[in-house]
Amino acid sequence: MSNLPNCPKCQSEYTYEDGSLLVCPECAHEWTLESGAPEAEEQRTYKDANGKILTDGDTVTIIKDLKVKGSSSVLKVGTKVKNIRLVDGDHDIDCKIDGFGAMKLKSEFVKKV
Repeated sequence: MSNLPNCPKCQSEYTYEDGSLLVCPECAHEWTLESGAPEAEEQRTYKDANGKILTDGDTVTIIKDLKVKGSSSVLKVGTKVKNIRLVDGDHDIDCKIDGFGAMKLKSEFVKKV
């Protein structure tokens, strides 16, 4: 029996070596012994147009008229967006806007209320 560490993501004991990587067969997480747990990774901070830090559940206001892709409608300045969810990617805010539905916004076009 080998002395490989448990998976740092799901704590599975069935890890195996694949070259220089350790692999978990249950959640498919890959890591090296030097990298350690994923908690050691740096958390990304999301900031609005004024530099205030955004968190999940915040309420924000749109600061610029935004064209809605695939539609002729426009999101107007001052539109309030409640209960945002932060995600990784180019558009880092997922939300629902009354009258429009589910949207993805860039944090540079909103300000925290």
